[in-house]
Amino acid sequence: MRALYALAMERLYLACIVVSAVALVAITLVIPYGVFMRYVMNSASSWPEPFAVLAMVLFSFVGGAAAYRAGAHICVQMLTDAVPPAVRGAMLKLADLMMIATALFMLVYGTQLVRVTWGQTIAEFPTLSVGLTYSPIPVGGLFTLLFIIERLWLGAPPPDSIVYRDQPLAD
Repeated sequence: MRALYALAMERLYLACIVVSAVALVAITLVIPYGVFMRYVMNSASSWPEPFAVLAMVLFSFVGGAAAYRAGAHICVQMLTDAVPPAVRGAMLKLADLMMIATALFMLVYGTQLVRVTWGQTIAEFPTLSVGLTYSPIPVGGLFTLLFIIERLWLGAPPPDSIVYRDQPLAD
């Protein structure tokens, strides 16, 4: 069971990275296009900036979950390194509890935001629901929560988390 969960989290982590990378590449392509159209062609497009904002929301929340799993999230490591190991452990547990609260907040209130705004549309994309554009918030919260469960249940993934596939954990 533990090995299956670890493998699922590994695949989810890789999916988060791919989605975030695609969003980042889209941003880097769309913004120069908008600048080119505005200043070179003298014919501004209305959609590049709102598209880039939507891609940034996706990148931020899904990429943030992946960053948490990779241990690349914002952390006051200098503080935890300066305290005795027993205090360090308590501080890291407190950080996990705070991350659980944050992930649950994103999941619960993000879901409410999606539901409330589902019937609204964006002027530049009239067929796109505002609620759908906010969906990375609860999705990112859910993914972060799953990665927190992994960290608490299985420990932090190794730096090269592919190891989970080669060395299954005992049940």
